Amino acid sequence: MARTADRAEQGERISAAVWRLMAESGPQGLTLRAVAAAAGCTTGLVLHRFPDKRALLRHARDLLHQRTGAAMDELTAGGGPPAAVLRAVLRHAASVDPAKQQEARVWLGYLAAALGDDELAERHRAANQSFLRRIERLIAQVRPQWTRARRATAALTLVSLIEGMNTLATADPATYRPTRQTAVLDTALAALDLTG
Repeated sequence: MARTADRAEQGERISAAVWRLMAESGPQGLTLRAVAAAAGCTTGLVLHRFPDKRALLRHARDLLHQRTGAAMDELTAGGGPPAAVLRAVLRHAASVDPAKQQEARVWLGYLAAALGDDELAERHRAANQSFLRRIERLIAQVRPQWTRARRATAALTLVSLIEGMNTLATADPATYRPTRQTAVLDTALAALDLTG
C-alpha cells in the first residue's frame, strides 16, 4: 500500500513540476531534466512516466483541460439565470487572477509548441472545440430562439475575445488587467444581447 501511495505522490509532484515549469518558462523551459529537478526526483523517474518532451507537453495541456473543464462543470451545475451562468463560465476562462494567469501561460505555451506539431495541434483543436461547444450550449439556454448559426457565431466571438485577451495579458498584464478584462467581457455580452 505504501508503494502505491509513494507512486501517487511522485506522480503528483511530477505533474505539479510540469505545470509550474510550463507556466513560468513556457515550452522551452519544459525539459525532462528541469521537471526532475523541480519535482525532486531522478530524470529516470520522469522518463518512466513521460518518454519525451511531447509527452510532457501533452500532460500540461491535459491538466489544463481537466482543471478548466471541472471548474466550468461546477459553475454550470450551480444553476442560476442562464445569462449569469454564461458570464461566470466566460469570466472563469479569463486571466483575472494569478491562477488563471498561470493557465493562460500554459495555454499559450502549448499553442506555441503545437504550431509545428500536428499531434499537439490536434489535441489543442479538440480542447478548443469542446470549449466552443460549451459556450454555444450556454448561449442556447440564454437565447433558445436563436438559430444554431447565430449561436455558433456568438460563441466564436466570445471565445476569441477571451482567448485573445488571455494571450495579450501574458505579455502585457497592465493593459489587460482583470478589471479591464471583465469590463470588456461585459461590453461584449451586452453588444451580443446575452445579458439576460
